Amino acid sequence: MDELISAIQNPHALITLAVLGLAIVLFITGWLAPELTGLLSLGLLISTGVLGPQEALSGFGSPALITLLGLFPVSAALFKSGALDRLRALIASEKIGSSRRLVALMAFVIAPVSGVVPNTPVVASLLPVVETWCHRRGISPSRVLLPLSFSTVLGGTLTLLGSSVNLLVSDISQQLGYGSLDLFSFTLVSIPVWLAGAVYLVLAPRFLLPDRGRNSDDGGLNPQRSSYCTEVTIPAASELVGRSLHNSRLQRRFDVDVLELQRGGERLLPPLADRRLEAGDHLLLRVTRPDLLRLQQDHTIQLTTQGRNAGFTFDDTKSSGQKTVEVLLPAGSTLAGASLRELRFRQRHNATVLALRRGQETVQERLGQVVMREGDVLLLQAPIDSIRGLQASNDLLVLDRLEDDLPTVRRKPVAVSIAVAMLLIPSLTPVPLVAAVLLAMVAVVATGCLRGGELQRAIRLDVILLLGSLTSFSVAIQKTGLADALASELLRGLAGWPTYGALMVIFIGTTLITQVMSNAASVALLVPVAVQLAPALQLSPTALMITVLFGASQSFLTPVGYQTNLMVFGPGRYRFLDVTRYGIGLTLMMTILVPWLILWYYSGS
Repeated sequence: MDELISAIQNPHALITLAVLGLAIVLFITGWLAPELTGLLSLGLLISTGVLGPQEALSGFGSPALITLLGLFPVSAALFKSGALDRLRALIASEKIGSSRRLVALMAFVIAPVSGVVPNTPVVASLLPVVETWCHRRGISPSRVLLPLSFSTVLGGTLTLLGSSVNLLVSDISQQLGYGSLDLFSFTLVSIPVWLAGAVYLVLAPRFLLPDRGRNSDDGGLNPQRSSYCTEVTIPAASELVGRSLHNSRLQRRFDVDVLELQRGGERLLPPLADRRLEAGDHLLLRVTRPDLLRLQQDHTIQLTTQGRNAGFTFDDTKSSGQKTVEVLLPAGSTLAGASLRELRFRQRHNATVLALRRGQETVQERLGQVVMREGDVLLLQAPIDSIRGLQASNDLLVLDRLEDDLPTVRRKPVAVSIAVAMLLIPSLTPVPLVAAVLLAMVAVVATGCLRGGELQRAIRLDVILLLGSLTSFSVAIQKTGLADALASELLRGLAGWPTYGALMVIFIGTTLITQVMSNAASVALLVPVAVQLAPALQLSPTALMITVLFGASQSFLTPVGYQTNLMVFGPGRYRFLDVTRYGIGLTLMMTILVPWLILWYYSGS
């Protein structure tokens, strides 16, 4: 404790702790977007003199970050060229006739794909295919969607390119003077981790995954039958005026549930069957996507869309230039916590919100007044150009694929060849990985696999800003002596522990922190401390880095632990503890397995 107290007496150490505390609060609460939190911390560390501008900003010019920047367009080219179409076709084939076979396909075939390309677009591309498969075979999506997310998480640690966190660890390693990681630096550890996790996913008892598909109606087995909440208005000329809901047969005609009737300032709740409708009444409905289409085409009602209650035409034809798509509010979206009206959503995005879906929860508020949350799914209608703009947004994830954005199928072999060359060149030649990725980025544009305008949209600026700024924390913690002091306290607490037990503590500690913070932030904070333990544990610093890396990547306990968990949360109709129940066994397995593998591989190195 004396060493830690002595370190804190350094004014720069105190400032670093204060900035760190502020960042942790902002990361956990989400008051600021993660990248803004990183930039704020960076600015504070520079302005207070803790770090000079050059050392604070060195992360933005690091080979790891430039590698990640180039990887985004290459991955986008793979998806837009239809490189995953074979996987999509395999899922839809008759060979995959049971949920266990589908989970096996995900765990053993789809997971390795995430070792090369980001897992978020993998899940986004395969999600509708899996849902359709469930519908055709009468199986609840909740039986297979969580394994899809977990499979991609497991595959993300197979290579350095599998996750932005992997590249961040490589960057921090270089910043600390240990050199950057190679493409396959930890692959020999991750392969057994992936295989063990895959076996768990296939053999896990069925009761760990809920069956939420047969609760009511068609059970949500059809991806097109997921219930949305929307608002309609009864116009003066409607045939519904003067009739009761029961006599109008509105609910039976369109298979909708009337959740609430709003008349003036009065809110009328069910039962509403005998209530006579009046012109100007607002009805809150729970309705499926196909029935919403039919509902709008009937001239007896009008969709209410943020201030335009009349004259709205629902048209999903190509000739109109409009398209209807589903978008997800991902983790960290700045739209969460505000209503559509407050955001002026229609004016801001040139898109009309038709309805909202929130897992199994029924939203009983007027559409414009609903405070949005992470994981909400919005049904939008917008011009094609506006939807393409949404694809570049960090606040919304477009779940529907726009076929018009895809290059010709003839470019698929070219895109795949470029990606393979990108992996082989640094492995077989002295060419650095960053050079191979940059050459691949240029190649996908030059060969037409990716349009010039799509290049900028493919690059995730939020990820670049976050990772570039977070490296400053690692440098500051190291420079101010906090890393040494914290490591000493940790060693004192682990005194007498075997090396294996110490690695388990580091792993599970990182895993738990990652559930409430960004995994990138967890890595930036813990790696500088962990490497200081290396001499005492008689391990290489790389071993401790890899322990933190795997701990930050094992996001199996909460829906917000990782982006893909949140993506499947709504379509699978999961509840919070569903993820925990299914993932806790996998987490315990990794807590035992990963430290043992690291000890085996790195002991004495």
